[in-house]
Amino acid sequence: MARAAIGKRWTARSVPDLAGRRVVLTGATRGLGRATALALASKGASLVLPVRSPAAGYAVAEEIRREHGVDVTVGHLDLADLATVRSFVDELDGPVDVLINNAGRMWGPRMTTVDGFEAQLGTNYLGHFALTGLLLPTLLAGPAPRVVSLSSVFHRFGRFAFDDMHFTRGYAQNAAYARSKLATLVFARELARRAAAAGTALRSYAAHPGYSATDLQTDGVEGVTRLTMRLGNALLATSAEEGAWPTVCAATLPELPNGTFVGPSKLGGYRGTPGVAASSRLSRDEAVACELWEFSERESAVRVRLPTGPLG
Repeated sequence: MARAAIGKRWTARSVPDLAGRRVVLTGATRGLGRATALALASKGASLVLPVRSPAAGYAVAEEIRREHGVDVTVGHLDLADLATVRSFVDELDGPVDVLINNAGRMWGPRMTTVDGFEAQLGTNYLGHFALTGLLLPTLLAGPAPRVVSLSSVFHRFGRFAFDDMHFTRGYAQNAAYARSKLATLVFARELARRAAAAGTALRSYAAHPGYSATDLQTDGVEGVTRLTMRLGNALLATSAEEGAWPTVCAATLPELPNGTFVGPSKLGGYRGTPGVAASSRLSRDEAVACELWEFSERESAVRVRLPTGPLG
């Protein structure tokens, strides 16, 4: 059903009119997030951009307003500091139709967030888990709410160790990144399952960009690795605009089945127009999903509860 819904030739022209839809999008100041914001605004969506750097946020907001004439609001949010996540949600006015959990970090030495989480898990996953949970009442007040969470092909290498999710007994940057992206995919699917079981209108999807040329790959590395990534970006990667297609597809395609994982359809998921992405067996394990959910609520101190009965 998902493959039929997406079709074989999805392009940016496939996006429907989004006038009247309001989207909260993290990480919109550069790379995939900026490309996603511009694509949605080109179809009339109004945007809320929670950012770490207000100056960068205002610059992107002005660019979007100038090019597309839509309403853009900038708010302060640092996914590595859950206090700012709560403040952002408390200060947000008006409806939200779509939440896109896009922002993230990749690789680098072990660091911790303000709340003591390993930085990749905390930023890529736990911060977004908290944001999603806190925004759920606002989302569920609308007629067709959606959440899109950004995973990666690297989720296939991810493993969970629920007694040491923050790598206190030994850190590997690749393993930490893969764990954070596996967690994101597992959460997206579990949210879809719980939303459907509760009878709500909420739809939850995961997406990944394939191999897309952004500065995320080179931010946390140096030397030969940095040079290799830059060379790969130049020779093999798609543009940020094309990398944003799976996210835009998941956020806007009307008949997309709940819980679909969207990614590039060619070269093992690294390039091509959006299609149904392959995923690991672990990412589909419901018992693991429940354990991750409990861990996430405990760590973030956010209880993600869906009411029974349809809303909106």
